[in-house]
Amino acid sequence: MIPKKIFFVCFLFILTSCAELQNVVNTLPGQTGPDPLMIANGLRQALDFGIDKQVSKLTQKDGFYKNPLVKILLPPELQKVDKTLRDIGLSSLADEGLKVLNRAAEDAVKEATPIFVNAVREITFTDAKNILLGPDNAATSYLEMKTNSQLYARFNPVIQNSFSKVGADQIWNNIITRYNSVPFVNKVNPDLTDYVTNEALDGVYKMIAVEEKKIRTKVASRTTTLLKQVFALQD
Repeated sequence: MIPKKIFFVCFLFILTSCAELQNVVNTLPGQTGPDPLMIANGLRQALDFGIDKQVSKLTQKDGFYKNPLVKILLPPELQKVDKTLRDIGLSSLADEGLKVLNRAAEDAVKEATPIFVNAVREITFTDAKNILLGPDNAATSYLEMKTNSQLYARFNPVIQNSFSKVGADQIWNNIITRYNSVPFVNKVNPDLTDYVTNEALDGVYKMIAVEEKKIRTKVASRTTTLLKQVFALQD
């Protein structure tokens, strides 16, 4: 039988070792700090605010066209079309062609925003801590990486339908026909649906990043208790 004194000494040694081991464990990445679920919820809320405050602006008339951050310009292969039309006195046609591209994007974002909202809600808390401590657009970049392919597949047919709805297909058919009829030019036939889809997606992510940066860098933009708690951790 172990004497009581020896047993007591061994018991103290075990307690001390366990305490030291716990201290080591607590220094490991991911073992200390706030609840990652709370962080993930805060990031979701920041992204939701980005959609509500910024992306919703894109759905309004001239939301793309008069916003210099996201205005859709002509792709490189059509810039020569624009210049040629203006050179031959068809500036109004060129302006209308540019406008309807942006109108299609505005219309598409209006119909596709609920899909984007659902994608935001699916963000997990696995990488929440890394996102929180990342750059000013870390949450937006993470969201883009996770959703871009899916959103492209959903945006593209909406853009195509929007072209018909706002008359973009007819206007650009007229523009390209007129341009291709100019002597000695290289004829063009660009995939405007693909181009505008990508530009619309870029605009959505860009405006979400704008709101994310505000929340990260300006305390006054943290308008809820959750945002204040979560983003105070990165200050």
